[in-house]
Amino acid sequence: MRRRTFLQTAVTLPLAAPALAQPAKTATLRFIPQANLTSLDPIWTTATVTNNHGYYVYDTIYSAGPDMRPRPQMAEGHEVSADGRTWRIRLRPGLTFHDGTPVHATDCNASIQRWCKRDAMGQILDAVVETWAAPDDRTMELRLTRPFPLLLDALAKPDASVPFVMPERIARTDPMKAFTEVVGSGPYRFLPDEYVSGARVAYAKHEAYVPRSEKPEWATGGKIAYLPRVEWNVIPDSATAAAAIQRGEADWWERPFNDLLPVMLKDPGVTSIIADPSGRNSVLRFNCLHPPFDNPKVRQAVRAAIKQEDYMRAAVGDDTSLWRTCRSAFPCGTPYQSEALGQRLMEGNMDTARRLLAASGYAGQRVVIINPTDFPLIGPLGQVTADLLKQMGMNVDLQESDWGTVVQRRASREPVEKGGWSIFHTTGSSSGWVNPAVAQQLRGQGAKGWFGWWDNPKQEELVRDWLAAPDEAAQTRVAMAIGELAMEEVPSIPLGQYYIRTVFRKNLVGMLQGPCPLPWNLRRV
Repeated sequence: MRRRTFLQTAVTLPLAAPALAQPAKTATLRFIPQANLTSLDPIWTTATVTNNHGYYVYDTIYSAGPDMRPRPQMAEGHEVSADGRTWRIRLRPGLTFHDGTPVHATDCNASIQRWCKRDAMGQILDAVVETWAAPDDRTMELRLTRPFPLLLDALAKPDASVPFVMPERIARTDPMKAFTEVVGSGPYRFLPDEYVSGARVAYAKHEAYVPRSEKPEWATGGKIAYLPRVEWNVIPDSATAAAAIQRGEADWWERPFNDLLPVMLKDPGVTSIIADPSGRNSVLRFNCLHPPFDNPKVRQAVRAAIKQEDYMRAAVGDDTSLWRTCRSAFPCGTPYQSEALGQRLMEGNMDTARRLLAASGYAGQRVVIINPTDFPLIGPLGQVTADLLKQMGMNVDLQESDWGTVVQRRASREPVEKGGWSIFHTTGSSSGWVNPAVAQQLRGQGAKGWFGWWDNPKQEELVRDWLAAPDEAAQTRVAMAIGELAMEEVPSIPLGQYYIRTVFRKNLVGMLQGPCPLPWNLRRV
């Protein structure tokens, strides 16, 4: 029933959708994004759609490939002092912003400083930087209070708040406020005059962009914009989107319903690939500031009721080749995967959940679940949770809106009586949650942390221990302790891991796998 809510218009797929428009010129890439783009600031929000937009417009100093090792991107290279406390990063020549001004080291410093205020790993870096300097226009110099071997890993973070570079005047914007002026130095320029939230986003090739010479892979290497223009057409209705692909009115649909894949792939002109082989992870996030989920015993009661299979079938479908259960704090398939504790604590037992809730002191407080109606891989998660909590005997208020509204609202720290929230659901890439420094849903940073604001000094001490661990074995031991504490205290609940098949016309070649849909290297044949 929950999944049918999202698929109710898709049953007449070949006939249901009106034509969008006449086919665009072959020079334009016509893309259907996963959701509406409401925030243009990829530092202010961790919304995946804004992160994707960021990769079009901005570039990064370092970047990561599928091996997650940092590689120079805007950087030409770096050097580190013998004591590990001074880093000098040299920028490539010819870097230019979209407004025609050159990229300077001061722009990079200001951009990374703003990112540090919002990102979990950035905050760790910021705590050890003594000074940010620019000896000349192409040299960044960071003087640290102590060695920080993961500095390049931080600058190469590929997902869930990427350290994008923008002009210093924009980077000086209060990190707690979203900017609206979009100026980057990446392969595509944002076209503000054509931006219509809920309908269209447009980009044009940045003619002055100088790509690297290496082969493109994930977010690394040569970002060559072969197609001079990209248009995002926001199409919430699945039947309309599928028909647009089949008719050749759209070239690429980022996240189609899995239920529609068999019909779409019968078209000889349509194909698909797994967008990110490392997978994505669904998560339930509690607001730990306000009742009832400021009480860990109430969170633990909910954890006991969770059946990941129900969530995955509701959101992804019955094809088990596209999802798996993963009762681990860190994503399955990554070095710190550990399911033993999760398998014990996540019983999927309603009797246990009701017993724990009765013993928790829950007093009937209203639970507001903010949930999107236009995001088929997230919306069903909220519906499953709402049903589950009602069965447990909780006072549930499911408030549904578009995803853009959810993204804006989850930043509110007000109680539910003043427009706040109790639970939201989201997803994240395995590469974005691969270790304790970047797994924001496990961090205990309180007001400085991710939406939900779980405050746990012990967890943050463990993160510092992980950073200081002398070898891989020690790092693994600490990471396991971090995962166990998160599973015990439950700031978030993992709901399973899934894989996205992205669909596109066969005349579009050069498609790259990676942490998000990457527009460069694509050509039309």
